[in-house]
Amino acid sequence: MSATIRITAVSAVAAAVLSALATAPSAVASAGSAIRQTPVAGHVLVAPGARITHSTSSNWSGYAASGGTFTSVSASWVQPTVHCGSATTYSSFWVGIDGDGSNSVEQTGTEADCSGGQAYYSSWYEMYPAYPVNYSNTVSPGDHFTATVSVSGSTFTLTLSDTTRGWTKTTKKNSSTAQDYSAEIIAEAPSSSTGVLPLSNFGTASFTGSTANGQPIGNFSPDKINMASGSTTKATTSSLSSGENFSVTWNHS
Repeated sequence: MSATIRITAVSAVAAAVLSALATAPSAVASAGSAIRQTPVAGHVLVAPGARITHSTSSNWSGYAASGGTFTSVSASWVQPTVHCGSATTYSSFWVGIDGDGSNSVEQTGTEADCSGGQAYYSSWYEMYPAYPVNYSNTVSPGDHFTATVSVSGSTFTLTLSDTTRGWTKTTKKNSSTAQDYSAEIIAEAPSSSTGVLPLSNFGTASFTGSTANGQPIGNFSPDKINMASGSTTKATTSSLSSGENFSVTWNHS
């Protein structure tokens, strides 16, 4: 699963942002969630064509179904509360089509990061190879989210709803490279040019109503993925309940 590392190409601005976070955590407060729009906060695969097969990943935890034609994926979750220490850490929660065994990634979700002992929450969508785009809407821990990515022809519809606050963002984008090969519901440690970033302590993230092509994702014999680095387990994925409900529990940064 090492090939599931997700990272965008690094630019000078990305390096500058990462340096600022390392030396001045207050930069997060001044920039807000906009820092997630830089390549440092990328949500794409370093090797998009790699197939998940061994149920461990250096930065993914959750479920991935692959090997077929997927036209929709959907799930709901409660935005986790992150427990912040002095370290700068990151976590994201999303649904997407492609990325596991294909060369494209179309996805949307939320973020929960820490810097300077403070927590920062945001939301985004991405159509690889374009950089992720942050939404400006307020995200708070405890908010209930529902996300859906669907495709018809070459047109993707990415929808993220905060049912607690009553806002919905729907983005339509075209892709000529998408293969519609896989569907994922994932908790992730985002990556930078240097590799996987420290994972925020999000406690437990619970996903419900996890479907692909309108059916429980369990109907597709999905791969259950645990996040691990060497001998260190970073996040553990539970078994599926009713074919569509599961949780991911933080273990280590």
